[in-house]
Amino acid sequence: MKYIEAKNYNDLSRKAANILSAQVILKPDAVLGLATGSTPIGTYKQLIEWYEKGDIDFSGVRTVNLDEYVGVTPDDPHSYRYFMNTNLFDHVNIKKSNTNVPSGTAVDMEKECERYNNLISELGGIDLQLLGIGHNGHIGFNEPGQAFEKMTHIVELGESTREANKRFFDSYDAVPHYAITMGIKAIMQARKLVLIANGSDKEEIIKKAIYGPVTPEVPASILQLHPDVTVICCFKD
Repeated sequence: MKYIEAKNYNDLSRKAANILSAQVILKPDAVLGLATGSTPIGTYKQLIEWYEKGDIDFSGVRTVNLDEYVGVTPDDPHSYRYFMNTNLFDHVNIKKSNTNVPSGTAVDMEKECERYNNLISELGGIDLQLLGIGHNGHIGFNEPGQAFEKMTHIVELGESTREANKRFFDSYDAVPHYAITMGIKAIMQARKLVLIANGSDKEEIIKKAIYGPVTPEVPASILQLHPDVTVICCFKD
C-alpha cells in the first residue's frame, strides 16, 4: 500500500487525476471504476482541464460506477448517473454508451446485480478503481458488518451514511434507504485501487482502515490485502 498525504484538496485532486490519466494514456481503452460524492469532484475537474488542453483522450475509455440509489431515476439530480454526467461525462469525449452506472429502477433488482457483475466481467475487469471512504469505513455502499465476499448487491444504508448524504437532499428523510452497490469482492478484483479522503473528519477512519485489523466492521480495512493500492489523503479543512 502506498500512502500519500496531500498538501491541500487541490493537491489531492491533482495527484489522483495524475494516476487516472496515466492509466488512460498507457491503455486508451482502459476500464475505469468511478466514484461519486464530494471528494472526487476536484479529480474530475482536473481531468476535464487536461482533456480541454488535449493531454488526455477518453474516446476509448470504458467506465463502471460503484453504486446508485434504489428508486432514483437516471435523470434525477440526486442520481449518481446525473452526477457523473454533470461532473465528468458531459465535458469530455467519452462515449456515453461506454459509461455504466447500475440501475436503481430495474424491475428485478437481483437480476440487475447479476447483469452488472456480468458486465464488468465482459469488459475484462476493472483496470483502476477510484474509491472514497465513508465516516464508518464504507467503500462503495458496503456498510460495516457485511461479508467481504459479496459481489454487486442491494444494501440498506446505515444511519451515519444517510446522515452524511443528506447534504445532497432537501432533508434526511429524503435520502433513499437502499442502494445497489459493487460488493467488496468486486472492488478487490480491480487491478489497481486509488482511495481518496479529504477533511479532518476522515483522519480517524483512515487510520483504522490502514493500520487497524482487517474486519468487516471497517469495510475499507480489506484494502490492506490488495496488491496495488494508493491512498491519497488531506486532513486539512
